[in-house]
Amino acid sequence: MDRRSAQAPSAVIMIRPHHFSPNKQTQKDNAFQQSAENLDQTALAKSAYDEATNVAKKLEELNIKVHVFEDEGTDTPDSVFPNNWFSTHAGGHIAIYPMFAKNRRLERRSDIIEMLKTNYRVQDIIDYSGLEQDGLFLEGTGAMVLDHIDHVAFAIKSNRTNPVAMERFCTHFNYEPMVFDAKDQNGTDIYHTNVLMCIATDFVLIGLEMIIDQDRRAEIVKRFADSGRHVIDLSHDQIANFAGNALELQAKDGRVLALSSRALKALRPDQKAIIEQSTKFLPLDIPTIEMAGGSVRCMLAGIHLLPR
Repeated sequence: MDRRSAQAPSAVIMIRPHHFSPNKQTQKDNAFQQSAENLDQTALAKSAYDEATNVAKKLEELNIKVHVFEDEGTDTPDSVFPNNWFSTHAGGHIAIYPMFAKNRRLERRSDIIEMLKTNYRVQDIIDYSGLEQDGLFLEGTGAMVLDHIDHVAFAIKSNRTNPVAMERFCTHFNYEPMVFDAKDQNGTDIYHTNVLMCIATDFVLIGLEMIIDQDRRAEIVKRFADSGRHVIDLSHDQIANFAGNALELQAKDGRVLALSSRALKALRPDQKAIIEQSTKFLPLDIPTIEMAGGSVRCMLAGIHLLPR
């Protein structure tokens, strides 16, 4: 796959939730999550369902292929975020990941893997989920933000990103690991790397202030600069509004940056101008889903496989 398509998939998988709610098992270590205990749960679930439906419709209007799967279960509140339990890779490879929260392990679905094998060229599937028995977790492209062009895996150290599990992934999939510590302005550990960083073809959105070690921060900036990308530094407030949780996609008329309306509103005019040099904005309204502590990027599992 060339530079143009390697980072920006033209097809995604989405899960449409029927019983959405913020996950009580992840609330302790996800500072982005909001409580919904005092809200009408039926109305909340309907709103999330409608938001996911609208996201799929908006993507399809741009000729982005969307494979929508329904989740009618009541024990998988975070199923709308499938990017955490599997990822796909050029050359026909799929990874399945070990999940920290026990109810998130129920999100793994054989029908999704079978669909990929049927519709795309799949050579092998490497399943790391057995590492859960040893307390080793690696929550997919939430835990790691992957540079598909230069084959670097960026990851924040956390209970959801075990170094042993990550080393295995990087060895199998030929990525260079780049691990670092990151905290928000309250000193709280950032739970997933993909709320801090979005790597696109020609630019990177990243909350540099949150990277604790200054030498590591400089190393990361240099790595992106050497790759020819613009580094767009996001503030704490912009990160809190999910400006880092975006995904570049290949649409019919060029690349688009899928992000929430809230995230787009948080960006400054000068930041938008840099992005618009190579990419159009695709703002999506998902205020209910964002209550669960993730945004647009978390909802979209990019397909980096060749169709049959």
